[in-house]
Amino acid sequence: MNLPQIKAQARTLVSQVSDDLRRQIEAGAFRPGERLPSEAALTQVHSVSRTVIREAIAILRSDGLVETRKGAGVFALDPAKSHRNGPFSDLNTGRISEAIEMLEMRSAFEIKSAGLAAMRRSNAQLDAIVRHHEAVGQCLARGETTRESDFQFHFAVAEATQNTRFPQFLTLIREGIMPRAQLTATTERVKPTPNPYLQQEHGAIVGAIMDGDAKAAEAAMTLHLDGSLRRYREILRASLEA
Repeated sequence: MNLPQIKAQARTLVSQVSDDLRRQIEAGAFRPGERLPSEAALTQVHSVSRTVIREAIAILRSDGLVETRKGAGVFALDPAKSHRNGPFSDLNTGRISEAIEMLEMRSAFEIKSAGLAAMRRSNAQLDAIVRHHEAVGQCLARGETTRESDFQFHFAVAEATQNTRFPQFLTLIREGIMPRAQLTATTERVKPTPNPYLQQEHGAIVGAIMDGDAKAAEAAMTLHLDGSLRRYREILRASLEA
């Protein structure tokens, strides 16, 4: 089995584990506030590696279904109060104007997030950022949607700030974050085109965080988000003129 096949298999296992735990939480197998089995126990139950368990937990955490308490473990949250039923859950993801509003708001905290991540990230958090950056590239290479991998990349940067409010807020607005292809497909008048610079822009962010250069990280994130905002506005203008 070659490397791409191994990575694809790992992603499938992550989805299987996260889906299984999600079903258990939503079915009430773990009550809100109840501690999930330890990482070691979950690896045995699901016959997977610790890395797969950590990735699965990260997905559940980004969906607002679990929270990690330092030194205590992972605890279930009330699925009825997850991001899907909270603020921003009523966003119309087919409206370009709302995507622009969300992107403007993201810029207010994600630029700072990148700078803090450069100064505070741990080695493990840097590994996670790099891993999700590579996952985005793999999706692009296969022509697959980058929705999940792109979100996980930005979520990993937010976690590296060591400020729990950053990943919490990103989770809160998750429903308003979408790839341009999904957005423009809803207009039916503008041909969807992916961001051709996505991987390079993410790469610049990764490099600055790796170097511990806060100013460069903020500049790279600014370039990334400003470019996205400009492209969204171009889509809006084109849709109005079509």
